[in-house]
Amino acid sequence: MGPSGGGKSSTLRMLAGLEEISRGEILFDGKRVNHLDPAERNIALAFESYALYQRLTVYENIAFPLKARGMPDAEVRQKVMSIAELLDLTAVLKKYPSSLAGGHQQRVSLARAFVRKPNVTLLDEPISHMDQRVRAALRARIRRLHDELGLTTIYVTHDQAEAIALCDRLAILNQAELQQIGTVDEIWNQPANRFVAYFVGEPTMNFVQGRIATPRSISIPTPEDKKFLTFKGEVDAACVGAEISIGFRPQQIKVSRTPKAEASIPGSVKITEFQGEMTVLTVKLGDVAGSDVKVVVPANEKYKPGDMAWLNLSPDSIHLFDQETPLLRRKNA
Repeated sequence: MGPSGGGKSSTLRMLAGLEEISRGEILFDGKRVNHLDPAERNIALAFESYALYQRLTVYENIAFPLKARGMPDAEVRQKVMSIAELLDLTAVLKKYPSSLAGGHQQRVSLARAFVRKPNVTLLDEPISHMDQRVRAALRARIRRLHDELGLTTIYVTHDQAEAIALCDRLAILNQAELQQIGTVDEIWNQPANRFVAYFVGEPTMNFVQGRIATPRSISIPTPEDKKFLTFKGEVDAACVGAEISIGFRPQQIKVSRTPKAEASIPGSVKITEFQGEMTVLTVKLGDVAGSDVKVVVPANEKYKPGDMAWLNLSPDSIHLFDQETPLLRRKNA
């Protein structure tokens, strides 16, 4: 996952052998494949465009890579019928792609990619252009195929919900550099740098300016006075007094109409965005630099613009970032 132009599709093309790499090695199951051309790497590709053979039936499209390898007809039929059943394509095997809706055509494209049981399956935003309901159904089918066939699948997407729903591990790319790789939990709770912290999560992580007060606490300016917050872990004593960026996720802020503790941060609701089971509040924190923050509250908690809101942060929800180098400086206790 990563922003447009971050290097996601180029990485897939290098794994496939469609682009040469300038240095390093590509290993499949520990075996170097740099010198192998795409056909020798036994990879399968599926893209946003279906790239189906319009003059062939659905059955013939799925069977094409198997027949190209000289597989006997009986074995081809067995494999095609098996993958068609998994993707609910049995009823359309005799039809031509042009007669199918987009969701069915993409399923055919996926069936053709998965039917060979390749070393690596490479999927480049294969469902990004579909409507939300079709995408949700296809996500589930892709995950089921991956699990049942025991494949290695690399899936490129800019959609966070899609990435989180599908992945075992998530790799974040930006400007052709790997920022972090890990489970969703690791990336959510232990972002490697400020870019990852901001990029992963919707609404995005909030950042406000503050200072290191002690090795275990920070201070944030408010219209009334400084608010002191403790955080999980400890920083070097040499950092005390340093100006830093304080990050906290909208979902991890507790909101109240009255202060719950001395560390409660006062603010005023500017905007409310109802989103079904939750409401996203934009809260202005007075004199705090960069003070508009996003907060998520249950939909049954009714706030309106102008209402007072007090924000309460737990120690383990606070992330500290150096302003010069966007690296997380907080150490785990």
